[in-house]
Amino acid sequence: MAETEKQVVAATAPAGDVHGFAEGNPPVELNEKDDTKVTDELKRTETGETDAEEDLYRPLRMDPEIPHEENPLTLRAVITGCILGGLVNASNLYLGLKTGFTFSANMFGAIFGYGVLKFLERSGRKLPFLGGVFGPQENSIVQAAATGAGGIAGIFVAGIPAMYQLGVMGEGRTPRDDIGAIFTITLCCSFIGLFYVTPMRKFFIIQVSRELKLLFPTATAVGLTIRSMHAGAAGSIAAMKKLKCLIYSFMAAFIHRIVSYYAIGILYDWHVFTWIHIWSGYTSWAMNIESWGWYMEWTPAFIGSGILIGLNPAISMFMGSVLAWGLIGPLLVHYGECIGYQIAPDDPKWDSYYTFASFRGLGKDPPSPRYWLLWPGVMVMVCCSMAELLIQWKVIWKGMKTAWSEGCKSINASLTRRGKSSPFFAKHGAPRVKGENEIEDPAPLHEQVRSWWWMVGLLATTVLCILVFHFQWEMHPGLTILAIVLSFLFSFLAVQIGAVTDQTPLTAAAKASQLVFGGATSNQGFTILHAQKINLVAGSLASGGANVASDLTSDFRTGFLVGTSPVKQWIAQAVGTFVAVWLAPGLFILFTSAYPCIIDSSYDKCAFLVPSVTAWAAVARAVTDPSVGIPLHSGIFAIVMGVVSIAQAFFRHYYLVGDREKYREWLPNWGAIALSWVIPAPVFANAALVGAIAAAIWRKYSFRTWELYGYAVAAGFIAGEGLGGVIGAILTLAGVDGSVKGTGVACPLGEC
Repeated sequence: MAETEKQVVAATAPAGDVHGFAEGNPPVELNEKDDTKVTDELKRTETGETDAEEDLYRPLRMDPEIPHEENPLTLRAVITGCILGGLVNASNLYLGLKTGFTFSANMFGAIFGYGVLKFLERSGRKLPFLGGVFGPQENSIVQAAATGAGGIAGIFVAGIPAMYQLGVMGEGRTPRDDIGAIFTITLCCSFIGLFYVTPMRKFFIIQVSRELKLLFPTATAVGLTIRSMHAGAAGSIAAMKKLKCLIYSFMAAFIHRIVSYYAIGILYDWHVFTWIHIWSGYTSWAMNIESWGWYMEWTPAFIGSGILIGLNPAISMFMGSVLAWGLIGPLLVHYGECIGYQIAPDDPKWDSYYTFASFRGLGKDPPSPRYWLLWPGVMVMVCCSMAELLIQWKVIWKGMKTAWSEGCKSINASLTRRGKSSPFFAKHGAPRVKGENEIEDPAPLHEQVRSWWWMVGLLATTVLCILVFHFQWEMHPGLTILAIVLSFLFSFLAVQIGAVTDQTPLTAAAKASQLVFGGATSNQGFTILHAQKINLVAGSLASGGANVASDLTSDFRTGFLVGTSPVKQWIAQAVGTFVAVWLAPGLFILFTSAYPCIIDSSYDKCAFLVPSVTAWAAVARAVTDPSVGIPLHSGIFAIVMGVVSIAQAFFRHYYLVGDREKYREWLPNWGAIALSWVIPAPVFANAALVGAIAAAIWRKYSFRTWELYGYAVAAGFIAGEGLGGVIGAILTLAGVDGSVKGTGVACPLGEC
């Protein structure tokens, strides 16, 4: 087994700490035979004997005593998944506006869903319509619905608010005024990716997964977690421990986030250099460091993110922050290449407090370090991702041939059923020769998504997109089709890279689409504002579709591992996605009503950094507005770093192979480094590093408890803080938030 496969198995093996019962859990009644069986399960669990031999490119070996699940696509599973996914959707909107990151709901839905449906199973006598046997396949349906309902938040933390910041929606307009247009663009972005990636399930999951080592780490972790929770009595005990841990961590993060609003400088943000500035009699050197964003934020969500991503990406992100905001940025300001803006120029105690993250004066004044560093960050993201795409050009070509073949096969089968024939479709839809590394598809034909479903859905959604973007966004049908094609190509990039690295390069895809549309709209007679509107909505369609496509493929991977019918998973995610279409815009209106600074860049202070929003807006301006250019030295540096990232991608794929493959983990993660250049403060890299270090120490000294609790803690932290942020928005609208009833003590200028 490859080293990466062993790491995923080890990190997600059935929990070892299952001696005794979790506090508060009722003991399970066992007879002597059952007790012996549980003891054997515990031993296998602790030693990892079963999992060490697991072939992760085949369906998992499930407990043979699990009852057959006649129809795992139940109403209780879909409703539970949609509710849990809705919580994560709200969480993602908060976290995305704050940091630019969003997270999948799959692990949260799998563990929390287990607890809900296990309760309903035991309450079957009292609630017969919600009772019945609960197994691993129904568990995967819950997480599929949760993933769908928790998705599509990405367009609301990037392209759509950027439209309002640039004023392309009209003077003084708010999302509440444009709710109809926002609903329709959400519908288009959500379902175009769902339909066009459906025929690629067999390609990514069956045909090339072993050849390309498409392990889908998070989806595999979810599958292994589901298997472990349903592994007999021992698995049930471990599952309840995971669930209780997730609930405790969720509640702790939720309560911490709400309470911290009222004493943010004490409970959430530790501005150590501000403290030194005050204690030392207002010395300037400490505030110079503070001005570059060097403080500690005790954000459970990013600590949880660090637990999930591991040391290499976390260290890369931190070193990228040191390079950007500790070295390059200060040097740029020192030599006059960039400028900062004083926050309190009239107060002698705080006259050394600056912001270096402003986008004001673009095209007129020297730029801020943030704008200067934006272009190397974007270039590296695009280059390293496109290098991966170029390296895998055979995969893309093979995938397109597979999609064409599947379509021809479906059309030919439909004609045959009607007593007709077509030599063309019969020839191109003929069964192909199976590859030597390919396994048989465990899902029989009647359990797979019918071809006419996705074909009709894709055609209808494409027509809908053309109409919506033409009449509501004044976009030519040709440009809409270009956006859909880019979305399809970027979905290959997102799925393939995400399946290997567990980091989906949607930011790079979005920026690449903006650059393409910058060229497509130049010299076409558009006004600057119209060109910017097209740039942002087309980029949203391209990246949003790729996002949904990546989520569905990951769900197919989880279902493949636990033996769930693909068509039932597809339906569950489609229902969840439909819920997200209505939920995400409503949450967006809630946040923008509570915090107008999200859509109005004239505010000097904002509770959200909105890094993705400002980055999208800056790129849209640069590719459409002749007065806003890219600084010469920034462009040169961007090209150099782009070449370096491309060189490393080829070095990794073609030199670090065989016996040298073990050295790959020592290479810097250029995507994480570039991300730190785009995010205008190192605060999130600091928190992620704390989480990654804590997880590494935890794994080293108590691997058994890490197996049991690690993912549950991370999922609870992420979802808990995000939902606490939603409550914070409600408190702000009610006029009882921390800025009114709390204190800004220990914050610079008394305000964090």
